[in-house]
Amino acid sequence: MASSATPLLDTVSTPTDLRKLHPDQLRQLADELRTETISAVGTTGGHLGSGLGVVELTTAIHYVFDTPRDRLVWDVGHQCYPHKILTGRRDRIRTLRQGGGLSGFTKRSESEYDPFGAAHSSTSISAALGFAIANKIAGTPGKGIAVIGDGAMSAGMAYEAMNNAAQAGNRLVVILNDNDMSIAPPVGGLSAYLSRIVSSREFLGFRDLARKLAKRLPKPIADGIRKTDELARGMTMGGTLFEELGFYYVGPIDGHNLEHLIPVLENVRDAEEGPVLVHVVTKKGKGYAPAEAAADKYHGVQKFDVISGVQTKAPPGPPQYQNVFGAQLVAEAAKDPRICAITAAMPSGTGLDAFAKAYPDRFFDVGIAEQHGVTFAAGLAAQGMRPFCAIYSTFLQRAYDQVVHDVAIQNLPVRFAIDRAGLVGADGATHAGSFDVTYLATLPNFVVMAAADEAELVHMTHTAAQYDTGPIAVRYPRGNGTGVALPETPELLEIGKGRVVREGKTVAILSLGTRLEEALKAAEILEAKGLSTTVADLRFAKPLDVDLIRKLLTTHEVAVTIEENSVGGFGAHVLTMASDEGLLDGGLTVRTLRLPDVFQDQDKPERQYAQAGLDATALVDTVLKALRHNIAAAGMSA
Repeated sequence: MASSATPLLDTVSTPTDLRKLHPDQLRQLADELRTETISAVGTTGGHLGSGLGVVELTTAIHYVFDTPRDRLVWDVGHQCYPHKILTGRRDRIRTLRQGGGLSGFTKRSESEYDPFGAAHSSTSISAALGFAIANKIAGTPGKGIAVIGDGAMSAGMAYEAMNNAAQAGNRLVVILNDNDMSIAPPVGGLSAYLSRIVSSREFLGFRDLARKLAKRLPKPIADGIRKTDELARGMTMGGTLFEELGFYYVGPIDGHNLEHLIPVLENVRDAEEGPVLVHVVTKKGKGYAPAEAAADKYHGVQKFDVISGVQTKAPPGPPQYQNVFGAQLVAEAAKDPRICAITAAMPSGTGLDAFAKAYPDRFFDVGIAEQHGVTFAAGLAAQGMRPFCAIYSTFLQRAYDQVVHDVAIQNLPVRFAIDRAGLVGADGATHAGSFDVTYLATLPNFVVMAAADEAELVHMTHTAAQYDTGPIAVRYPRGNGTGVALPETPELLEIGKGRVVREGKTVAILSLGTRLEEALKAAEILEAKGLSTTVADLRFAKPLDVDLIRKLLTTHEVAVTIEENSVGGFGAHVLTMASDEGLLDGGLTVRTLRLPDVFQDQDKPERQYAQAGLDATALVDTVLKALRHNIAAAGMSA
């Protein structure tokens, strides 16, 4: 056995090395793992509190279970930094969330220890059930293990999976990481003792024998035995809901006490009955005083000084888009008591924390339940309210059926505030808002706006508040605005009408959203090359400003559309309109710039947009190539 002074973490590259340690060494290893996690996140920034809360749990799971043969699925995955350190990625842990570095979430292409990629909530039980059933069908060893937080249990998908889990039997283990004390009664020695007893093979064997005996008894007596067993366990342990869903419930147990965790997990591993749910209570930010003292437990942090916990602050700049939206919505709500706001577990992230403070009776945080949130908003709208449903673009994808069926088809005036539109930097592909123009502008009845800057967001929020004809959406990016002055009085925009912000004659750039700044930079470069350039901010992806687009396409030699959205969005709608009107028959030169048909990995946003070909340099290059093509085509025809 290594001495207490020996850095055990240096001897553990993979869980195979971990399983060679004596149980008495695991406390030291966990302490070193926590220190390494803090040091790494201090260097890179990222999710800290959630990872610190599962250090002991991560250690125990890899010590007890045969990973990667036993497939370990972390729900969301933002708590997986300690897991990455223990699974062969410690040498790259200080590249977290950096360009070319490790993802901030689990990712299949990174490691065999990441069997399922995640970043959105509440998928773990479904995925782990898939692994468990596949192994069962194939007759191969291996369990499916899902680690899911109590917040993720607010989403219906978790219960849909649990309702179908019985067929997996003892191959499925669900570990409920309760870090908010939202479910758990007090935990301690008695709870740990009971959990160890009821998860033991002897207890499970006795319980199975009792069930078999009960089948031979008259039904009233058999039902009485079953109810007595459930009542006794419910009174001492809790977990009745999970038992009703077909799980054998064990817990709650202290998730930071390895002497409690290890024997319980060993019992669960060896149990012949299942599926099993282990209720583990942890503390977010555990073991790092600044995180434990912070209100958000350092959920997401910038780079910080490890000794003091002080985070590196970005230099002061323009207001963030989310806060501009939140402030304007508060102003609108002051004038209209019908305005209410809905978010899915992101009140501060969407800027609605200010609204919640000003109008708590009209603010609704539905938890991680985007589907419910959208249909709830539809119900409010049908009853005459003016609901704003503020959801990140990447998370609104989860409620697309509700957007179509419950809002669009019924033409209900739900207002969608779509935050984090476009590329989002360090969070990478899983959080990019790449598709919302495409998936919304294809729907009948929808109005889709994109703010070019923070002043435009004020106008669009005001316009949405007044629009009662049907559903309307405004999209805007993550981060700070451009620095334009905010209007004292918001403008009511005419639906489907854009604006020309720079007049020219040769080249037309049709911009949607915050690429307008790059479009204006490109226009300056083109002007220096003798190419007079018009720049238009179309404002609306749907309905299109047909008159303005027709004019621009027919009075300029080259027209280029640009948007922070995937193929099938604004540019596609412009081409469709031009085709429908026969404008393309005369050899009109139109190019569309949009996000590439790939999932882009994490990097600084400006680098991501350069890689995507959506900056001023790419715009200029596209225009020059198109003009050269026109010259070559004219020469051939001559």
